[in-house]
Amino acid sequence: MSAATAISATSGSLNLDPVRALQHALYRAAKAEPGRRFHALGDKVHRRGVLRRAWAMVRRNNGAPGIDATTLTHVEEYGIERLLDELAAELKEGRWRPLPARRVFIPKPGVAERRPLSIPSVRDRIVQAALKIVLEPVFEADMLPCSFGFRPRRGAHDALQVLIDEAWRGRRWVVETDIANCFEAIPHEKLMQAVEERVCDRSVLKLLRAMLRAGVMEDGQVRRPVTGTPQGGVVSPLMANVYLHRLDRAWDARRHGVLVRYADDAVVMCTTRAQAEAALGQLKVLLDDLGLEPKAAKTRIVHLQVGGEEVDFLGFHHRWVTSRPRGGRRPIAFLARWPSDRAVQHARDRIRELTERRRMLRPVEVIVEDVNAFLRGWGAYFRFGNSAHRFDQISSYARMRIGGFIAKKHRRSRKFGWSVVAYAASDALGLVALHGTVVAPRPFRDWRGRPNAGGERRR
Repeated sequence: MSAATAISATSGSLNLDPVRALQHALYRAAKAEPGRRFHALGDKVHRRGVLRRAWAMVRRNNGAPGIDATTLTHVEEYGIERLLDELAAELKEGRWRPLPARRVFIPKPGVAERRPLSIPSVRDRIVQAALKIVLEPVFEADMLPCSFGFRPRRGAHDALQVLIDEAWRGRRWVVETDIANCFEAIPHEKLMQAVEERVCDRSVLKLLRAMLRAGVMEDGQVRRPVTGTPQGGVVSPLMANVYLHRLDRAWDARRHGVLVRYADDAVVMCTTRAQAEAALGQLKVLLDDLGLEPKAAKTRIVHLQVGGEEVDFLGFHHRWVTSRPRGGRRPIAFLARWPSDRAVQHARDRIRELTERRRMLRPVEVIVEDVNAFLRGWGAYFRFGNSAHRFDQISSYARMRIGGFIAKKHRRSRKFGWSVVAYAASDALGLVALHGTVVAPRPFRDWRGRPNAGGERRR
């Protein structure tokens, strides 16, 4: 395909999708003029195409109702077009006001600590999604390569690949940290200042301030703190990235090492201990300027070496190891990774939950189907690593739990249940096997298997 044909095809696809075309135009304008402040965005938020796309995003996420108890099914019964008409009119006339979000607490995998989650109403989630559709391309034009979380076409495995590449280059002194209560601690005024660097449309700024000030309802009481972009809101990840972009752009990789940030999780890859200590000091200074601080319990300096310490990042346990000698080849040292203890414990907890006694009245086929759905998702993420041993452990645990479930259901011994899974059924009742799905990471190679720009250095 020629370049002209490719450009024509791209333009044609954008013309078929007005929302994509809008985002593309905003991104190009922001990229072409880094100092430009956008003053005409409000009318784009309440466009019918944008609101329809926002509804599709909300429906796809299949979230819980907010404090008004309105579910997604209620909205469909009420009439989607009818609701979007109302929202468009309220936004156009400046009458839209968000409800406080419903505050719930969900357990963190592998620990006793619980994470606060704020659930806006369905109506408010649609408006937040529409605002995100319009604002994201503007701010995405400024985002730096060190940021990976909640960004289009970037993800956890892209961040993990940087660790492999930089460790291979010799950056094996690692600063690992986690920003304490990041989503809850971001000061509203400083966040709005960051937004106003690119946006001066008063209607959009008013919408954002209304969302931030809507507050949360907890135990029947509404709280309206002056900090935080609560987890659970559609626009919150974007706002967190906009604010933490100030950290990214102030970071000097030549002096302090390569920063890898995934939302509020971060590591810095350094060449020496002195550089790592300087990097940690710089992180604390920059976070303090933002009104944030690193979580003490998760902040440390690690030296990756054979037999040395390890780093846990994005669910993986990273350790510098030596390969086994094979066929006369000399062993090589490399950065290996596999599911962390916390990730494995989360998998065991979830499988145990799916096979509990309280689900005894359900058919075995349904239980296996539910366990398979979890194993497919968990395995799809962790297969890009040296995960074979951990996969064997989880596969064995799943078979054991299914066998125990069968034994209890039929009031027979565990041995009977295990024999049904292992021998009586030719395919282990259809239980997913994680064996043989592992893809070992390689330096300077995209985790999908493509070459990674010839191993060029990241600036």
